[in-house]
Amino acid sequence: MQLIVLGLNHKTAPVAVRERFSISKEGIRKGLRHLNEYESLNEAVVLSTCNRSEMYAVVDDAEEDLPTLRQFLFDLTGNEEDIDPYLYTFCDEACVRHLFDVASSLDSLVIGEGQILSQVKEAYSIAREESATSTVLNTLFHRAIKTGKRVRTETRIAFNAVSVSYAAVELAREVLGGLSSSNVLIFGAGKMAELTAQHLLDKGVQKIYVANRHRAKAQELAQRFGGETVTFELAFQEATDVDVVVTSTGAPHYVVRAWDTQQLMARRKGRPLVFVDIAVPRDVDPEVAEIKGVTLYNIDDLEEVVDEHKQERQQEAMLAEKIVSEEVEALLGKFQYLSCQPLMAMLSDRAERIRCREVKRALTKLPDLTKEERRAMEHMTRMIVRKLLRSPMMELNASAGTEREHFYIEAMRSLFKLDIIGEAETCEERHNRWYAQQ
Repeated sequence: MQLIVLGLNHKTAPVAVRERFSISKEGIRKGLRHLNEYESLNEAVVLSTCNRSEMYAVVDDAEEDLPTLRQFLFDLTGNEEDIDPYLYTFCDEACVRHLFDVASSLDSLVIGEGQILSQVKEAYSIAREESATSTVLNTLFHRAIKTGKRVRTETRIAFNAVSVSYAAVELAREVLGGLSSSNVLIFGAGKMAELTAQHLLDKGVQKIYVANRHRAKAQELAQRFGGETVTFELAFQEATDVDVVVTSTGAPHYVVRAWDTQQLMARRKGRPLVFVDIAVPRDVDPEVAEIKGVTLYNIDDLEEVVDEHKQERQQEAMLAEKIVSEEVEALLGKFQYLSCQPLMAMLSDRAERIRCREVKRALTKLPDLTKEERRAMEHMTRMIVRKLLRSPMMELNASAGTEREHFYIEAMRSLFKLDIIGEAETCEERHNRWYAQQ
């Protein structure tokens, strides 16, 4: 059994590549429902955001099963192109550390941003709902989420942290030299659009137009921020006085095309227009950038936005890395004992069945015992069993992950006759069943 992650992110792939490997939530669900069709992919979680697409998996052998995981990525995205230069893989401890860095926002475009932790939670939740996780990934993601929370609580890494939406507004402000006399058109009405609208108001924009395919959502957002709703398909005809266009829809295709923008610029009589496209896949056709008077930025350009608090957060990131290292070490220690847990559970179960049987026999011969005396007998027998098993359990635990592990497992099976517990099941079958139940 090995842990592995395969993916690409803003550090390894430009947005033109990332958008081709962006996976919708419904696409993730459909893919995970067919996970059992991929040999040796025992568990999986898929994390897809505007800056990364990653698959975490439990496999039999990382080197041998990497092609299968790669094929799973291609099947989820419908791609079969050569993207090896953009991909990365991490195994076992490196995989754990990478996920903890991601959950702690240490691997984000903007260190300290707060959205990634909720995105990790959601990715794990989807995998759980589709029964794609078990003991290993459940343990891994619970710890990763805990680590992300620790970092945000125990450090100031999120203090004055900028979000993608904030960076987009800052970029537009820098290009225009201010937004106090500007009108802005927002495509989209989701969380990102909401945050963008708030930042725009904070910068003093004159008017906000909102366009969304679901007009009711657009109206709700516009009313909240004192804006105006425009028809999604006719936005450039109804909002010709805009100076900035921010796009953040979840559309799988371009919603702003070069021809429509060309017509808008003709009506504007040469007045400049700034596009900030923060969607992945991109909302704005790259050809728009070639139109005279138009300036187009995408999400990759946000990294260049000046952040006056960047150095402060990098200092906090050093403290966060210490927390990550502590949590990685603790989790690896926990993983070390997973191989012995089924046998220890079987041993405890057998001892408990014997104890219950003998107590029941004794009680039939002692019908006059009071409730207090019965409780005393139950407690006494439990303590006897616990103390008798303590030393064998400690030895078995200590052997986990060492060369002595196999010897102790076989010895326990033989000494306590664990292979003959139950009816037709073998010890190995019960071993595997225990994992499945977990």
